[in-house]
Amino acid sequence: MLKLYKDKNVSLKYLKGKTISILGYGSQGRAQALNLRESGLGVIIGLPSKSKDRKIAVKDGFKVFSPEDAVKKGEIISVLAPDHKHKELYEQSIHKNLSPGKTLVFAHAYSIYFKLIKPPENIDVILVAPHGPGELVRKLFLEGKGVTSFIAVEKDYSGKALDKALAYAKGIGSTKAGAILTTFKDEAIGDLFGEQAVLCGGLAELLRSGFETLVESGFPPENAYLECVHQLDLIVELIKKYGIAGMFQKISQTAEYGSYVSGKKVVNKNQMKNVLSEIKNGNFARKWMKEYEKGMKNYKRMKRYWESHLLQKTWERLTKLLS
Repeated sequence: MLKLYKDKNVSLKYLKGKTISILGYGSQGRAQALNLRESGLGVIIGLPSKSKDRKIAVKDGFKVFSPEDAVKKGEIISVLAPDHKHKELYEQSIHKNLSPGKTLVFAHAYSIYFKLIKPPENIDVILVAPHGPGELVRKLFLEGKGVTSFIAVEKDYSGKALDKALAYAKGIGSTKAGAILTTFKDEAIGDLFGEQAVLCGGLAELLRSGFETLVESGFPPENAYLECVHQLDLIVELIKKYGIAGMFQKISQTAEYGSYVSGKKVVNKNQMKNVLSEIKNGNFARKWMKEYEKGMKNYKRMKRYWESHLLQKTWERLTKLLS
């Protein structure tokens, strides 16, 4: 059964008086650091001396240290650097500065589950994974709301690891919406699959393919964009509010019937299963780390492709016209 924790079930006392060291100050790092501080907890930031984010963190009123010193000073170490940099960060800055009883916090189970890093047995290792980007985590916190999070415990040296995970989730605002208990395995695999096959990779390819199909058949790019992309937020809002069946009830019957007879034709579930297998057996993690270690040439090439695609250029033109 789903185990859901809300504000009333959780106490911040397990983190009160402790120093939380945030390693990384990107979208998620900044949002969590600000939320934790405004929840009354002690936060410092750990960043390399050449990081451009140092100025932002200082401007936000935080004390900024090297990653090594932040690990030494902190009792709770929140690793919010990009996933593919965790191994390097751990080996260079974290491992040698960990002492018994400290706690490592991750926002994604990736580097622990796929064994990019192997923490010692004498610390706690926990997961607090918000279901949204840093901007949303911060925005909803300021509105008195929150983004749901998955929480999990990988190592419980202190016997209080779950309490710390819940307190951290409360500190960033998640228990206002709900903190959901899971495992490192389920979060690591599920998160990668959801991103790749559905929410980001699958969705982007679906939008691109629909756009290109119309353009290649003679439609103006602007028409293709408005028909295949522009209304997406309206459909997502209907699904979130009413569920998929409820969304079908809210659209026209022509659109509803067409969805029933055509939707399955453009989705290949067997390929989705292949994606899941690649994630489960570790092939994706190995490929991604190899890509990073070799300079990310393929990654940069694919990034340039999307940035220069007619779909992106059409979005730029229409955004100016419609704003």
